[in-house]
Amino acid sequence: MSFQPIFEAQPWDDVKASIYAKTAADVAHALAAPQRTLEDFKALISPAAAPYLEQMAQLSHQLTRKRFGNTLQLYAPLYLSNECQNICTYCGFSLDNKIARRTLSSVEMLLEAAVLKDWGYDHVLLVTGEANVTVGIDYLEKALRTLRPQFAHISMEVQPLDQADYERLIPEGLNTVLVYQETYHRADYKKHHPKGKKSNFDYRLDTPDRLGRAGIHKMGLGVLIGLEDWRTDCFYTALHLDYLEKTYWQTKYSLSFPRLRPAEGMLQPKVEMSDRELVQLICAYRIWNGEVELSISTRESPVFRDHVIKLGITSISAGSKTNPGGYAVAPESLEQFEISDERSPPEIAAMLRRQGYEPVWKDWDAALA
Repeated sequence: MSFQPIFEAQPWDDVKASIYAKTAADVAHALAAPQRTLEDFKALISPAAAPYLEQMAQLSHQLTRKRFGNTLQLYAPLYLSNECQNICTYCGFSLDNKIARRTLSSVEMLLEAAVLKDWGYDHVLLVTGEANVTVGIDYLEKALRTLRPQFAHISMEVQPLDQADYERLIPEGLNTVLVYQETYHRADYKKHHPKGKKSNFDYRLDTPDRLGRAGIHKMGLGVLIGLEDWRTDCFYTALHLDYLEKTYWQTKYSLSFPRLRPAEGMLQPKVEMSDRELVQLICAYRIWNGEVELSISTRESPVFRDHVIKLGITSISAGSKTNPGGYAVAPESLEQFEISDERSPPEIAAMLRRQGYEPVWKDWDAALA
């Protein structure tokens, strides 16, 4: 099985035209439907849905509380390395940026982990640049063995790997893998990834299939909003998710909504997405799919995050540092991108409680699986 034939059967221009042709009647039908289809999702992300935002927000809130209750999961990224072999036009770690490179040792990993543990975290997201030699499979296995005793749940956002590599890492404590396609527009993908293994569009597109076959507990999808028309890109994310849920039904799924943020040497977004449009997208995903987890990061502003958590979000980062060693070892090293919400994890937890939510510091316990 592969997502490729499904993807190829949906030409970009046809999908985009279909989304922008949706009418108010299509939106009303989607909101009233007992079960929503991908065509309904197109309507909910279309310009025609903009006047329905309040109704969408209320429905999204109701569906989220019904499925996930009043809990929100907190997580933090732990950047292990900024070494990277790829050229990416939007990333501070890009190979062509002349920056000081750093990869954490096992001792340094534990120093970083200690800060997160002091904050209360039991769920960590390990992040690296894409450098197969320096931070390849051996390094990742070593990192998992080092950090597994410290955390109940370990996620990873690193370079796409072969199925055999995922099968090697899962027994070491790897629970979740995040792999963003960046954009599903094949030509623009090549423009933004001119050099390195990441320039292989098809290999990246097939990564969730390799994860599913390896038996990963959870995987996260998304696109980098700003590289292409966000409505079209996000439809392909939904199409991909729909295929994966049907094919690898034992795996859990999450979606993220990273908007381009300033970074060293980065391009300007091709498409600007307003806050209202991001709210529309979040609500559309929740109304279409009541089971998928939705995550919002510190890329977004404090005001926006305080308001959007009620509209479908199930996990939120706090206190994030996007540079290797940023918590304790090397606070001044170059960030991958600038964060917007700089509040501490205790401040975020207090905000959640004021809004009637219970902060959850770990995702799940392997002993209960």
